[in-house]
Amino acid sequence: MNGALLSVEGADGCGKSTHIGFIAQWLRKRGAAVLCTREPGGTAVGESLRQILLHAAATPIADRCELLLMFAARAQHLDEVIVPALAAGKWVLCDRFIDATYAYQGGGRGIAAQDIEILEQWTHRAVQPDLTVLLDAPVEVAAARTRQRGGKPDRFEGQQADFKQAVRRVYQARAARFPQRIRVLDAKQPMAQVRAELNTVLATFWQQRQRAHEH
Repeated sequence: MNGALLSVEGADGCGKSTHIGFIAQWLRKRGAAVLCTREPGGTAVGESLRQILLHAAATPIADRCELLLMFAARAQHLDEVIVPALAAGKWVLCDRFIDATYAYQGGGRGIAAQDIEILEQWTHRAVQPDLTVLLDAPVEVAAARTRQRGGKPDRFEGQQADFKQAVRRVYQARAARFPQRIRVLDAKQPMAQVRAELNTVLATFWQQRQRAHEH
């Protein structure tokens, strides 16, 4: 079976890391070669940019600069990791991808969607996720889970509630716009319920890919 690009989206505190581990295990049990990666990051260049974007709290970063750094990291990620892995038939499982850019830099920072689209078209060269799992939870629920986790919040975790509400609204709008690609799971549910729904989403997608491969 040919490779696929899967992204997992959602605010901090929605359980992305835990569910990504489950997805990777689910795919490997079925014989898929899985590559787990993340954004911003995934390459040496990308990880350096991640440090600037997430942890350089003392250094103000202009909104447009932030957007360009996100796409710079993605350009390297696509060329160095994602595109070669897909060409080799691997299943790439990415912790955040393009939808996060629209949600955080578009919704949170207020950058116009058409400006993001221009950079997306130039950077992605038609590469898009085949399936996106959006873990959705009310802002207060996600924030409470993040606090329970402890540690110093990064530049995005430390934003005010209105920023996080705007991020969530754009994620939901993206899901409404691309219902065939983006599957929304209610992340405030108990873990077992989320896992059961995720299992159904993965099984359906796996069967679709198998049928497409047979034809």
